[in-house]
Amino acid sequence: MKGFVFHGPGRSAWEDVAEPDLKDPADAVVRVETASICGTDLHILQGDVPGVADGTVLGHEAVGEVVETGSEVRTVRPGDRVLVSCITACGRCRYCREGTYGQCRGGGGWLLGNRIDGTQAEYVRVPFADHSVHLLPGAVDSQDAVLFADIFPTGYEVGVLNGSVRPGDTVAVVGAGPVGLAAVATARLYSPDRVIAVDRLPGRLQSAARLGADAHVLASDEPEQLVADLTDGLGADVAIEAVGLPETFEMCTRMVRAGGHVANVGVHGKPAALHLEDLWPKDVTIRTGLVDTSSVPMLLSMLNAGRLTTSPLVTHVFGLDSMEEAYEVFAGAEDTGALKVAVRGPQVYRPDSASLVATAG
Repeated sequence: MKGFVFHGPGRSAWEDVAEPDLKDPADAVVRVETASICGTDLHILQGDVPGVADGTVLGHEAVGEVVETGSEVRTVRPGDRVLVSCITACGRCRYCREGTYGQCRGGGGWLLGNRIDGTQAEYVRVPFADHSVHLLPGAVDSQDAVLFADIFPTGYEVGVLNGSVRPGDTVAVVGAGPVGLAAVATARLYSPDRVIAVDRLPGRLQSAARLGADAHVLASDEPEQLVADLTDGLGADVAIEAVGLPETFEMCTRMVRAGGHVANVGVHGKPAALHLEDLWPKDVTIRTGLVDTSSVPMLLSMLNAGRLTTSPLVTHVFGLDSMEEAYEVFAGAEDTGALKVAVRGPQVYRPDSASLVATAG
């Protein structure tokens, strides 16, 4: 089969790779219908995730059809249409029992596209399938569903929940890329007084407005002053960092109010200064985190009920065999306007679910 393979910082290729086989009775093999590219994939290509080995198929987001299952798999079977979670959960260890799957100690965690071959291929092996894939109703489009493999649970869990968003809050989201936009959309579920989006690209701020941001400001137009003006000098109750740069993290610590919360979502490749000389008397809570994806079933229910808007997020669609072009468009977002890029396999009509699904080849 073909897959998008990492060969060290700055080097990758769409090339022939071995088709995955079942390696454990808890595995499933999924034919990829729709995959996507994540900002974390760009961080891998930049060398910010040194644990990824040469020869690894990238990607950790996909929707597809189960084609084979191990003898211990009970919740899905061949022919089922599923969402592949970006986090793999053994379901047995202490962390999994607490729902913090990202910290799995039983062989799971962030595996796909990191420690094992990922989803940017024609087929993918998913360990611990009972806890790591989610059945999808036929009415849910794969381009919407793939957003719930990573960016929506990340924005919600690591941003909104870690930030302790409450009714009446002022929430500042710094970074209106896909995860930041997911944080904007899911923050609205908690009836904040206002959500303020900050980004350096006007097009992304327009997308934030469509997803529910009440105010938006370019990063070059004094966003800290806008937050102060809108809160009578108090500051944001919650500041969500969704970029992964030292300057955006430090901006969040400056714009949060005393007693507020900073939720760091961005993937950082460099150290950021923690200005305790300013923060120590402010009673500020700073949370970091890797997504657990424990919220995926709830978020999918909200999607199915029409409570979450996804339409502004997928801006470009490519065939799987155009993966290299898809990466160029996604990496060049400042020029291309890309938010989320979907890559799709060949599609056929499935009469029993009135949906399009991928076929082999």
